[in-house]
Amino acid sequence: MLSYPQPGEITICEINRQFVYANEFSDVQSKDAYGEILGTVFSSVPFDPGFLSTNHDQTAEQEVPDTATNLDLSSLMDIIAGSFKKLLFSSDNLKLAAQPSTQKISWFPHKHCLAFISGPNQVTVRDYEDSDRKDVCILTSDCQRDVKCIEWRPNSGKMVAVGSKRGIYIWSASYPANTATVRHGNAPSIGTFSRGSGMKMILVDVLKENDYNQVISALSWKPDGRYLASASYESPFFTIWDVAKGEGTPIRRGLGSSISLLRWSPTGDYLFTANMDGTFYIWETNTWTSEPWSSTSGHVTGAEWDPEGRFILIAFSNSTTLGSIHFTSKPPSLDAQLLPVELPELSSLIGSGGIEKMAWDSSGERLALSYKCGDDKYAGLIAVYDVRRAPIVSVSLIGFIRGPGENAKPLEFAFHNKFKQGPLLSVCWSSGLCCTYPLILRSHVVP
Repeated sequence: MLSYPQPGEITICEINRQFVYANEFSDVQSKDAYGEILGTVFSSVPFDPGFLSTNHDQTAEQEVPDTATNLDLSSLMDIIAGSFKKLLFSSDNLKLAAQPSTQKISWFPHKHCLAFISGPNQVTVRDYEDSDRKDVCILTSDCQRDVKCIEWRPNSGKMVAVGSKRGIYIWSASYPANTATVRHGNAPSIGTFSRGSGMKMILVDVLKENDYNQVISALSWKPDGRYLASASYESPFFTIWDVAKGEGTPIRRGLGSSISLLRWSPTGDYLFTANMDGTFYIWETNTWTSEPWSSTSGHVTGAEWDPEGRFILIAFSNSTTLGSIHFTSKPPSLDAQLLPVELPELSSLIGSGGIEKMAWDSSGERLALSYKCGDDKYAGLIAVYDVRRAPIVSVSLIGFIRGPGENAKPLEFAFHNKFKQGPLLSVCWSSGLCCTYPLILRSHVVP
């Protein structure tokens, strides 16, 4: 049965395909709903939503409506039959938003530590495992300006990359018995400590492009944590950084438009890049060769790899159908086929014309979407889907998440990649709260 919040109700969590709703989002409500199951409660984190909501509204306003809003199964299959993946469309034939989809919220893969952009020049970090310090820490420095994206480094001790106008700022947790190593001489702000009474972090490095004022708007770590991919919506290339050496190698082959999104595959064999003109590429990371793809359904608004890196789900701005690119051979082969993943409720029930943002948890079991809404009843909600990946990927809508506050809208959201007790989704709402929702599945909590 589909879970839908009644007027005045907000979401607390999911338990076995049923969402729990209450009249307010509080620690008391969370403890009653899932505290005994998980043994912990994820408190909301307040922030000033003006910065995030301004960017969100600008993106929505700059969308150009498309008369063919829905990409149905037959039309998608026609595109496939017409050598879809090898066909590149000029930007003149595409109706696109002028703003890229950037990652503004990120969970540390190995601990319950959340980071999100909370202002034009700062990042807020909340460590849920630090029971003695429930306050946040703020990552800010004199040189870190116009922050666009963040991502925690995998296989490391609490290190996060922050993409901004003047390079990539690398922050690391610092402890009295284990002080973070600082790369001296790279920038005057190196060695800056975080503000706030929460965990202490220190700015240990700044990675700079040749164009010092270029805005870094996309980041993606290779799963082993050695290399970091970065890109800017102001440049038609991306850079692969050897972070330990502080050296970057630009990849320029075959890219004619600026880049809006980067996603490294879980195995590290492939890198997905999406361009502002609607084209997108899959790169094999051994020789850095690529295969171009494109869509007539607007620009890419989200892309998520399945847990084994066998395929990637892609969302488009002017379609309620996802694309699923499946590899037909082992790496480093780029041979692949595109299959549609239907989301019939988005058009029939909600009246949506496209997908704004997408997140898929690393277990592959839950998919979260925000969407352009045609029906006021469903405005500002996040749709949550159950996912099946065999024999081919399919999804079924199980319910909706409503945030706290009047007419709250989801600005940014992301899953915790390594939460052992099920999917864990965090959402920054326009009401000024960053809330975390456990999506508890029976298989994760019962021995």
